Amino acid sequence: MKLASLKTGGRDGSLIVVSRNLEHYVSAADISLTLQQALDDWQQSAPRLNARYVELNQGVCPGIQDLDVAVLAAPLPRAFEFVDGSAYLPHVERVRKARGAEVPDSFYVDPLMYQATSAGFLGPRDPVPVVSEEYGIDFESEIIVITDDVPMAVTPEKAESHIQLIGLINDVSLRNLIPAELAKGFGFLQSKPRSTLSPVLVTPDELGEHWQDSKLSLALHSTLNGTFFGKPEAGVDMQFDFSQLVAHAAKTRPLTAGTIVGSGTIANEDTGKGASCLAEIRMLEIIAGGKPSTPFMKFGDTIRVEMFDSRGESIFGAIEQKIVRNEN
Repeated sequence: MKLASLKTGGRDGSLIVVSRNLEHYVSAADISLTLQQALDDWQQSAPRLNARYVELNQGVCPGIQDLDVAVLAAPLPRAFEFVDGSAYLPHVERVRKARGAEVPDSFYVDPLMYQATSAGFLGPRDPVPVVSEEYGIDFESEIIVITDDVPMAVTPEKAESHIQLIGLINDVSLRNLIPAELAKGFGFLQSKPRSTLSPVLVTPDELGEHWQDSKLSLALHSTLNGTFFGKPEAGVDMQFDFSQLVAHAAKTRPLTAGTIVGSGTIANEDTGKGASCLAEIRMLEIIAGGKPSTPFMKFGDTIRVEMFDSRGESIFGAIEQKIVRNEN
C-alpha cells in the first residue's frame, strides 16, 4: 500500500491512503489520524489500511478524491528518530580520495551512521530555505526505510521484519559548513538542515521483485534544473543492506516505531550512471584535474528526485523543490 499525509491536521498531518497510480486518495482518519499513530499500533492498523488500499484501487471506496501533491506534507512530518547511514562506499571512497585520504578497513565491515535532524521534514513540493549560498548548498538523493518498534540488539536477520515502509529523501547538506564541524570531532549540526521526504511511503510488497535481501534494486533519478543529473542503481554497490543498517542503529538501544533509517547517497562504481549529489561530481573533478568546476546550488535552483518501476511508473512520486533565501 501507499500512504501519505495532508498538510491539514496540525504538525503531524492527516493520514491518507493513496492509489497505486498516485492519482487518487481517501482519508484514513477513522483508522489512524496520523502515520505516527498508525505505526505505534502497526499490527492492528496495517491490515485495515491495506484493506482500504485495495478498495481504493478497485474504485469501490467511498470518499475518493483526486490527489494534488502540492497539498501533501511529508508522509511522516516529524519523527522521533532519523539515523542516516553511508552504505554506498563508492561515494565515501571518492570523497576521501579527493583529499588524499584512504578508506579505513573498518568502513567495509562497520556501517557509517549519524544522528540526523528529525524534528521536522519538508513536504515534497516545499521550498528549501537557506540563509546563504556561501554555505555550499547540496542535495543528496537517498532511500529511507521506516521501522516499527525494534528491540535492542536485534540481529540483521530479524531486523528485516521490522521494516514496514520505504521511501525517498532529499538529505539537504550545507557542504561548506561540514569541514569545520567534523574537525571538532562531534559530528554534524548546522551543516544538516531539514530534509525532504517523497510524497508517499510504500510497503515492501509494493516493490515486488525489486525488494530483495533488504535492498531496493532500481535506479534513483535526480534532475537538476530540468537537466539529467544521475540515475545510479540503488541495488548495486550497497555495502550494507537496510537490515544491517537497522541492526547497527539498534545495537545498544531499541528503536521507536516511526524511526527513519537512511541509506546515504546512492553511488555506483560505474560513474557513467551519474551521481546523486553535487559533492560527488566535484570530488571526481578534483581527482581528475585538481579542482572542482561544478558549483553548488544557488537560490532559484530546482532539484527533482524520483524512482520508477519496470513499467516506467513513478513509485513514490517526485520530490521537486526550489532553493530559496531564508527570510525569517
